[in-house]
Amino acid sequence: MKEVILIRFGEIFLKGRNYSYFENTLFKNVERRLKKFNLKLERISGRFLVSDFEAEDKDDIIEAIQTVFGLVSLSVAYEVETSVDTIKSACEKIKIKDKTFKVEVKRADKTFPIKSFEFAGELGGVILKNNPDVKVDVHSPQEIVYVDIRQNGKTYIFYDKIACLGGMPVGTAGRAMLLLSGGIDSPVAGFLMAKRGLCINAIHFESYPYTSEQAKQKVIDLANIIKKYTGNIRLFIVPFTRIQEEIHKNCDDEYMVTLVRRFMMEIAEQVAKKSDCQAIITGENLGQVASQTVEGITMTSMMAKDLPIFRPLISFDKIEISKISEKIGTYDISVLPYEDCCSVFLPKNPVTHPKLNKIVENEELLNREFLIQDAISKMEIIDIKN
Repeated sequence: MKEVILIRFGEIFLKGRNYSYFENTLFKNVERRLKKFNLKLERISGRFLVSDFEAEDKDDIIEAIQTVFGLVSLSVAYEVETSVDTIKSACEKIKIKDKTFKVEVKRADKTFPIKSFEFAGELGGVILKNNPDVKVDVHSPQEIVYVDIRQNGKTYIFYDKIACLGGMPVGTAGRAMLLLSGGIDSPVAGFLMAKRGLCINAIHFESYPYTSEQAKQKVIDLANIIKKYTGNIRLFIVPFTRIQEEIHKNCDDEYMVTLVRRFMMEIAEQVAKKSDCQAIITGENLGQVASQTVEGITMTSMMAKDLPIFRPLISFDKIEISKISEKIGTYDISVLPYEDCCSVFLPKNPVTHPKLNKIVENEELLNREFLIQDAISKMEIIDIKN
């Protein structure tokens, strides 16, 4: 018997005539993720199959597969030739660890001569002969032996289904620009939108020397973590100090946060359009901070005139966001005590219900277009690659 890894995918089956596009993209994503390993990756009738890998790489291969959006589960399986005698012979070697078990047969190959339910009973009898202290329980078994008869002339026998991330293959829904701050929320927002098939670019606003080089490195480190889920990320780092100084010097203190967010959104949209993005992603969460009231979000949204804004965390609470952050490995970096640009010149009492006429009055005091183009012209671009 040969040990292999059987990979299953889910949502793409719903795509009808576009199915092959989604499957091809998913296969390429898995291929890229496993590129560093010495193995064979192939398609077998609604599954992907990993074989001929080094035994010592198995756990790392499983971990890598589990970072690919679009996959629902995997199993470490034994591959045998599809014949009644060969499958029964393989089942004779099975040792059941628990007190009860059942056999579950999936017969994708409809030319196989015995129906699934009948063959499951026969295989259960074979296993019982070599495991006299256990019983069959078809309703609530402690252990399940899966027998998957595929259309490639092979059968796969396994015991566990290991969960993967699900979602859609990255690259099937276009590309979006993520506002990546360095906090807990924005990496999670990027992760969740990549799960729906988006490729991710990211933009970060830097306020050096008010913020440190460590704050910038923190964002680069976060991008390096989420890239294993999202694929390569092009990171745009925009110098934002001059804009904040001009707002602080010329505008009402209580409107500082709202004005800053509007500049960020306008710059993000301009950079997004130049880098072939079709949307903007933020980690905004309704009511979490002063700028994220309904009125504050509305005033910010106005500055994205051509692209939609996706806010996947809008209804989440901080505990839910933090749990995802811990799961994907960004939490420990996100909580490092390096301030981002949003903490620079932070007013004591930021307005929570901003008025458009007051915003316009303040923005008329600034050379808005010059400040935006100056910041974009000095922007740094970093390619974060897998």
